[in-house]
Amino acid sequence: MTDLPGKPTSASRTTLSHIMTAHDTNLLGTVHGGVIMKLVDDAAGAVAGRHSGGPAVTASMDEMAFLEPVRVGDLLHVKAQVNWTGRTSMEIGVRVLAERWNESTPATQVGSAYLVFTAVDGDGKPRTVPPVIPETDRDHRRYQEAQIRRTHRLARRRAIRELREQRAAEGFED
Repeated sequence: MTDLPGKPTSASRTTLSHIMTAHDTNLLGTVHGGVIMKLVDDAAGAVAGRHSGGPAVTASMDEMAFLEPVRVGDLLHVKAQVNWTGRTSMEIGVRVLAERWNESTPATQVGSAYLVFTAVDGDGKPRTVPPVIPETDRDHRRYQEAQIRRTHRLARRRAIRELREQRAAEGFED
């Protein structure tokens, strides 16, 4: 797929940690989902840039699951890694963990996300990325699951495009 040498999963894996403050809360008094999504995008972007060796832009967010509320005073850990690579794109998997800043209890998973990034050159055009080399059984599983998500993403995109073309042919204006 590419002549670039592959990079192991561990080469670009990263963790971003941030203490949640009152500035981060929504009207319900918990941390706003958008604040968490920005941290997720930041961590995933760092991983994509590290893996691709340059700028990369967010192409899509397949899924963002919020599993538990995050509170003021939580120390949030956003862990990201490359799960899969194509010619110019990469799927980045992200796990979000929270722990109380002043306690020694184990962190709890509070969210997860899958983002697709495209590596770009100085003109904003897609550029080739190195293949990712899964290192552990977990990395191999994530690679296979990412391929399934990619297949579903492309099939969904194709089905929507075909439906819109069909409706346009029938005279519907959407």
